[in-house]
Amino acid sequence: MLTSTQPRRRSGAVAALLACALAGGAAGLTTTGAHAAPAPAPASDSDSASAGNARAAARLSLSEPTGPHAVGRTTLHLADHTRRDPWVPGAGARELLVTLYHPALKGTGTPSRYMTTEGARLLLEDRGIDLPAQVLGGTRTHSRTGAVPAPGRYPLVILSPGFSVPGTTLTGLAEDLASRGYVVAVTDHAYEAVGVSFPGKGILPCAACGRVDGNTFSAAAKGRGKDLSFVLDALLGKRGEHGGAGPEWRHSGLIDARRVGAAGHSLGGAGAAAATAGDARIRAVANLDGPFADAGSAAGLSGRPVLMLGTAADHSPAGADRTWDRAWSALTGWKRWATVSGADHFAFTDLAPLAGQLGEDDPDGLPGHRAAKITNTYVRAFFDRHLRGLPRPVLDGPSGAHPEVAFHDPAPRGR
Repeated sequence: MLTSTQPRRRSGAVAALLACALAGGAAGLTTTGAHAAPAPAPASDSDSASAGNARAAARLSLSEPTGPHAVGRTTLHLADHTRRDPWVPGAGARELLVTLYHPALKGTGTPSRYMTTEGARLLLEDRGIDLPAQVLGGTRTHSRTGAVPAPGRYPLVILSPGFSVPGTTLTGLAEDLASRGYVVAVTDHAYEAVGVSFPGKGILPCAACGRVDGNTFSAAAKGRGKDLSFVLDALLGKRGEHGGAGPEWRHSGLIDARRVGAAGHSLGGAGAAAATAGDARIRAVANLDGPFADAGSAAGLSGRPVLMLGTAADHSPAGADRTWDRAWSALTGWKRWATVSGADHFAFTDLAPLAGQLGEDDPDGLPGHRAAKITNTYVRAFFDRHLRGLPRPVLDGPSGAHPEVAFHDPAPRGR
């Protein structure tokens, strides 16, 4: 785990899960295993200096995308003038920052930056993580800004990050999907994360931090659902009740509007489910270790495919997060409930493999490189199957290649 000055907290019941995953517990963000590592022996001044020098010189890198396409990246700033920001009403219209990843021609564009140094500094400071900001901010990505789009039409997947963390934490998943022939829209929600810079406003504070709990979670998730639906309106050019006309992205012709999916981590997973329940254009949804907003968000999925992928510690049947049990009963279409042994709440984000590269995998948990591979494999297989109609046997039951993944559907085949 990335070194943290805050105490280790394990997610437990839904209230505890919200306290850790939503309010920003450092432990949930900074470890890849379900249990805390043994405390290290006291270090001498020289040992501490050596460790500090090694951290300052570290070169982090996201996992190499597995597909044949190069990956392009661009950013879109959106404002929904029909809604005021729910956290800072005086700020005016609800604002969103969408980072788009798409198949691109090789050799075009310039390397994309993972985060700004200031954004990384604020995120690390917020979490009490002992790592130079330039190390996190300088993480090597595999996408290129201004790259020429590869010709064709591709399925679209909208991604929403966990509460209080920026969308950049889903970059590895987004790049892998784009390399496999998807357009991916990673959405940052104004005032809901630390370290995100909005055009003309700079880095916005996380005004929502500390204000989401068991009583407000459902409203926050449904708000994200409206955000994601608005992003879809903007990308497809169908603005409807929001007014306006025409797509906001000049390369929107890359998107096949008949093949749209949504996914998210933590609150982002709840938001993706809420968006799908309220928007028939979204054909399939994946929830990565997030509670469901309420029974209605699952019942409203109208027979569409759902992947529930979470930690074994909190999201096994009859586990800490009982919203999964209730959602499972309400789902009427294709569905899979899978858990990953040894995984921590943030094992489904870039933070797991980055921690592993710093030598801070939890010895009793899931190694970061395995966390990234499992997340990418199962999310990609899910959308391949339901947006492309491709057979993906890895979704049909236990796999020797991924022994950490357990399925809880009593009769998964043929549904």
